[in-house]
Amino acid sequence: MAEPQIDQAKASLEQQVAALQQQLTQAQRLTALGELVGTTTHEFNNILMTVINYAKMGLRHKDEETRDKALGKILAAGERAAKLTSNILGMARNRSTQIEPTNLDQLITDSLMLLEREMRKYRISVEYTPQPTPRAMACGNQIQQVLLNLLINARQALREGGQISIRLVHDPSANTVDLIVRDNGCGIPAEKLPKIFDSFYSTKEGPDESGKGGTGLGLSACRNIIQAHQGKIRVESTPGQGTAFTIKLPAAVESKPFASDLPTHQPTGTLSH
Repeated sequence: MAEPQIDQAKASLEQQVAALQQQLTQAQRLTALGELVGTTTHEFNNILMTVINYAKMGLRHKDEETRDKALGKILAAGERAAKLTSNILGMARNRSTQIEPTNLDQLITDSLMLLEREMRKYRISVEYTPQPTPRAMACGNQIQQVLLNLLINARQALREGGQISIRLVHDPSANTVDLIVRDNGCGIPAEKLPKIFDSFYSTKEGPDESGKGGTGLGLSACRNIIQAHQGKIRVESTPGQGTAFTIKLPAAVESKPFASDLPTHQPTGTLSH
């Protein structure tokens, strides 16, 4: 085969591989979305029960104080439902596919809201204290998928009542925004650690009792996403003590710490924020 034909065939194969990778990413995103819809459906049911019960209370009691309390609870439940809907629709519509200055703190906050019921069900405490950090150069949807995958993996590695901590810090020396997800779970044996980013490799024997095996986005795909962002992902783990994943993403050049981006509310339940 002549050299031009070889180059043409190679280019064609590369295009096919790129197209297949894009289709795989889309399929993985839809799998993650499907699992989250299943989780948030239960949360919506809880919100509806709150609205119904306080509406009944407001109808039963004619005094202004009780009615104001009932209306306040109904408003809070409605706002929470609207936020959940917004988060789900954000993933479904794929937001932007561009790598652009992105507020990672908001992605963390949204992800914790989506997983709040799941963490509460297994009595998992999630600790996250927002810190002023620059925006990162990222595709928000893709990084959220990676974060959700790491959080669900961490949850599955924990016994009931375990702990997950999330940190978001700026590394000035490398000009990166670092996202760290740490758990105090079972850890990963040293001989398996070098393989966890390999395609089709898993340390899990199958879905857990919840029927889940992740978000459909394996660690190999997570690594590919981070590398496409010109970032890095690394793992540290000690059997019996836990695992920590660190994602390093380039900081946006024009970014400065945005204290105004930090949420002012304090979520309740097992999610310490």
